Amino acid sequence: MDDRCSWPSRSGPRPPAGSCPAHCVPGVASSTVTVHLPVSVRGDRLGVLSVRLPGCESDVSPGTLADLAQCAAALAHEIAVAERDTDLFLQARRAERLTLAAEMQWQLLPGRSCSRPEYSLGAQLEPAYAIFGDSFDWSSSADDLLVTVSNGMGEGIDAALLTNLATNALRNARRAGLNLADQAYLADQAVYGQHHGQQFLSTLMLRFCLPTGDVEIIDAGSPRIWRLRRDVVEAIEFDAQIPLGMFEDTTYTTQRFKVESGDRLLFISDGVYDALSPAGEKYGQRALARAITSTRLLPASQVPRTMLQELLGHRGSGPAADDALVVCLDWHGRPGTD
Repeated sequence: MDDRCSWPSRSGPRPPAGSCPAHCVPGVASSTVTVHLPVSVRGDRLGVLSVRLPGCESDVSPGTLADLAQCAAALAHEIAVAERDTDLFLQARRAERLTLAAEMQWQLLPGRSCSRPEYSLGAQLEPAYAIFGDSFDWSSSADDLLVTVSNGMGEGIDAALLTNLATNALRNARRAGLNLADQAYLADQAVYGQHHGQQFLSTLMLRFCLPTGDVEIIDAGSPRIWRLRRDVVEAIEFDAQIPLGMFEDTTYTTQRFKVESGDRLLFISDGVYDALSPAGEKYGQRALARAITSTRLLPASQVPRTMLQELLGHRGSGPAADDALVVCLDWHGRPGTD
């Protein structure tokens, strides 16, 4: 289902970008109908609100759907605020207990999806209940979107602590208004100052100019970038720089490229490339390209989970040797610009 579907025309606030239309299902008894509505905040999907109404599907007017959509939007904001003070909703979403390292990593993430008129983002980590050092972060302003995708070395608590340090150093530099190269330098020094080169972090850092589609990037190791443009899948290569924290006083330089309306970018960690089948075969680039092509019609919020489910089919039911991360960015471009 396309994330940019239209809602019934009606005065009042519209549901947030990234929401999908309500879905009506007739009840077992012919006298009721159930309406399922997405509960999302700024494109981050939190759940589904199901409302049972008297009558049949034809009795549900566009005005009623619009009113229910506004209720779902209000509920989403209430849940987002309430999660600062209660664990109730987090516990309801979990099927099993997280490891301590996974708890630290999930609390570090900005969400699993986000959308604005210029772009749609989706991301997923696996194994969800026992992740290692992979992480992602994003933040937007009026004219910029910053995305970071990281792969910290190590396992368990050590990997989680390393990723937490680097992510918060990057956030501190970003919120101080530093440019991309200086953000990388500050985070590099923070990690080196703590670990003296014994632990480090491979990181992609990107700054998207929302009005123009111009992109600045620092490629400090893996993960890698793939682009789907007009049904053509290709890897995008940049000059690799030193991972964050490997050496003291590393200088980082930005490179540039441009995204076009309709482009899809995927940021993929080595836990995807290097995943082994029970027979010892790597997942590899050809299988990855097929997965990117087969998910091309899905919205960005659904692509990472679908790709990682396909990876699980390749890997089998055994324990993962490394965590796997997929971040998907669909670029729409700023409305009204060429």
